[in-house]
Amino acid sequence: MLQEMGVRVWQPAPQRPALPPLPALPALAPLAAASGRATPPVAVSAALRPLAEAAVRQPPLAAGLASTDASEALMVLPDGQDWPALAEAVSRCQSCELCRGRRAPVFAPPQPPLPADWLVLGEPPDDEEERAGAAFAGPTGQLLGNMLRALGLSRQGGAAQTAAQRAYLTNVVKCRPAVLRVPQPQELRACQPYLSREIALVRPKVILAMGRFAAQSLLQDSLPDAAELPLGKLRGQTYHYLGIPVVVTYHPGYLLRSQADKARAWADLCRAAALVQAAAATAGP
Repeated sequence: MLQEMGVRVWQPAPQRPALPPLPALPALAPLAAASGRATPPVAVSAALRPLAEAAVRQPPLAAGLASTDASEALMVLPDGQDWPALAEAVSRCQSCELCRGRRAPVFAPPQPPLPADWLVLGEPPDDEEERAGAAFAGPTGQLLGNMLRALGLSRQGGAAQTAAQRAYLTNVVKCRPAVLRVPQPQELRACQPYLSREIALVRPKVILAMGRFAAQSLLQDSLPDAAELPLGKLRGQTYHYLGIPVVVTYHPGYLLRSQADKARAWADLCRAAALVQAAAATAGP
């Protein structure tokens, strides 16, 4: 993974005793039951096991941040708002000032839409993403693609792949304003119903929040001071949104400017992979 990201690291291989079997996290029953699909257990390499065990031993903080059950979120969303209807709603949205002067919303659901074990949430769209009409475009997307491939994943993916091999990519808000500025808390909240519906349709086993605004949008209700905390303080633990584990990490755009934090980002991805593996093992065949 570090080689894919351009980081050269050398260290002697430690001699460690065999690790005990990986414990399982509680099943995300509302999502699994609603999806009607079963994902085969995913093998976790020895390098991921310590992080998986740490994730399973997560203290009660994560449980305290888990507020809304996924089934509750589905009940408050508009009936019949599937992918085409959701895309139409996004294209017509004028719920906040971010839509003023936009060229086009940045929202490109896969065709056909498929469930994915990973949902990767990015920052507000930049110019390249607006031109492409999709999240994580340009060099940022290339770096993220390398990071996903190192975990055996691909963005969106095809029908030949399993949900465990797919990652669904989206932005925290869908519009880039004509005058570039940061989104306000009320604007993040205005776009949140679209994100909640995406999550309900994708049914991921983990959400990877890449960047400060992505983390703020997911945690603003359960962690009120999330907007004031630096991203480094939000890393290293598991949160929840709609009952789904959330891992916070750096945005690829930031990693392109700060090579030193790529190793930390890799540790975050390992944490997310361990959570996915534990959820798959709990779900069973």
